[in-house]
Parts: sequence; structure tokens; C-alpha cells
Amino acid sequence: MYSIVLALHSWSRWLVIIFGLIAVFRALGGWQGRRPYLGADNGMGAAFVGSMHLQLLLGLILYLGLSPLGLQAMQTMGGAAMKNPVTRFWGVEHITAMIIAVVCAQVGRSLSKKATIPARKHKLAFIWFTIALVLVLLMIPWGIWNPARPLFRL
Repeated sequence: MYSIVLALHSWSRWLVIIFGLIAVFRALGGWQGRRPYLGADNGMGAAFVGSMHLQLLLGLILYLGLSPLGLQAMQTMGGAAMKNPVTRFWGVEHITAMIIAVVCAQVGRSLSKKATIPARKHKLAFIWFTIALVLVLLMIPWGIWNPARPLFRL
């Protein structure tokens, strides 16, 4: 079960990145171009937020039940976990930043839906979706400033 959920979590990150990039660029173009807020803008925001929620669900399943790294982090959450960079990344940094990213994406979607002026809808979506996407990109384990993991798991 662990390997299946891990593979799904690994592959669905690409949906988050693709939908996030499209949502951010649509919002920027709509804001700067003063164009109407279209159904496609709303749909792409929904796809981005939905993919973020799926990632969070898969990540929490891994963290709280299946992943040996998550279980190890919970067992040594005191000083030992914080002194080990890999355990700290998986046990604290990755999950915290990703939860904040999901909250930012959801806030952006909610605020943009409530706004009445199209330029404001686009601006709010752009700001909040960009924050969420930057957090995601920073906390994906690329191996640059955090532990390396395969880009595609089978």
C-alpha cells in the first residue's frame, strides 16, 4: 500500500505544478490585461486547488500511517529529529510548508470567487496562487536544498 500511495503522491505533484502554472499565468494575464474573469479562469483555479487537496490527502496518508520517514519523525520529534536534516525536512518542513501552500491556494480561490470586479478577482488569484506555487516548488524534494527523490516513481 505504501508504494502505491507514494507513487500517486509523486505523480500527482506534476498535476499541481501544471495546474498551478496555468492558473498563475491566466490570473496574471487577466489582471494585467483587464480582461473578464472567465469560466476557464475559475475552472483552472478549481483544478489547481483540487489537485492541491488531493496532494495533501495523499501526503497525510503517507505521513500519518504509511511512510517510515513520517513515523520516524513522529517518534523522534524532540531534539533528535531537529538535528537530523532529512528527518527535519520530512517531519516538519515539508508537511508544514505544504499545508500552508494548500491554505494559500484555497484562500486565493475563495477570495477571487467573492470579489466582484474582474481585475480584482484575477489579482487575488494571482497573488495567492503564486504564494502557494512557490511554496510547493520550494518544498518538492528536488535534491537542491532538500533530500533528493526520484522525479517519477513507478
